[in-house]
Amino acid sequence: MKNSKVDFKEILKWKNLKKYLIEYGRLALILFIITSSFVQGSRVPTPSMETTIMTGDFLLVNKLAYDLTTPRNIPFTNIALPFSQLIKWNDPKRGDIVVFEFPGYRDEIKNAAIENYVKRCVAVPGDTVEVRNKVLFVNGKEAPIPMHAQYVRNYALPENFVDTETFPKGIPQNSDNYSPLVLPKKDDVIKLTSSNFEQWKTFIDREFERDVVFLRDGKVFVDGKETCEYKVRDDYYFMMGDNRDISLDCRFWGFVPRRNVVGKPMIAYWSWDSNIPTANIFELLASIRFNRIGKLVY
Repeated sequence: MKNSKVDFKEILKWKNLKKYLIEYGRLALILFIITSSFVQGSRVPTPSMETTIMTGDFLLVNKLAYDLTTPRNIPFTNIALPFSQLIKWNDPKRGDIVVFEFPGYRDEIKNAAIENYVKRCVAVPGDTVEVRNKVLFVNGKEAPIPMHAQYVRNYALPENFVDTETFPKGIPQNSDNYSPLVLPKKDDVIKLTSSNFEQWKTFIDREFERDVVFLRDGKVFVDGKETCEYKVRDDYYFMMGDNRDISLDCRFWGFVPRRNVVGKPMIAYWSWDSNIPTANIFELLASIRFNRIGKLVY
């Protein structure tokens, strides 16, 4: 506009109002496309990735790191949209820090709301993952420890201690001594029996996004049909936090499907102590971590 003063009488005229609505509509559309398909901001609420990523870090996420999709949700809301993958040029690799949609807790078919988590990818489709005395093994080889990883406990949980909250259901294990588990990949065929029904029920239900697996008279039914096998529809990844002693990750709620992968965090554009309530604004401002602003995430 040539004149910096806003003439509200002119704006209220229909002709000018229409012009302003079109201009701001275009701006909103551009913002929608950018935030939903290319980059987005993400706040870190938990210490599960410390000290690689700190609680209170605000991350800029590259949503084009692996593929291009239609919008997954309405920007700045948790309202989900049906989405499709348009182009794929890459997949998560071991060691990548990945932002993904939380698939839900172990016995949930789907999480109640859209939540983006950030963890490190430690295993890819077809890999065998195992934890022995807090040491991670992938395909029988000890996995490298991330540079900034930390442990809260200086001891491992006893091997004979059974944590009933781990994934998959019914396996006698714990987060420090995690039984060998093969990550499913697309087109794998899983043998189904009455004895492993509980281990695979939620996994298959999630692929259908509804309750489809039942056990009747010792026989397994999937989507109403009796069967003894199931063909996997997607590739699956195993994500863990760098701060493994306090990280709720795939050891507790299961595999992350490829379709849930959102992108890679690139940089921390802001950081402060998010445990301080916003009502204490001066204390919150005093907690700004200037040394983390602009820090690359890897």
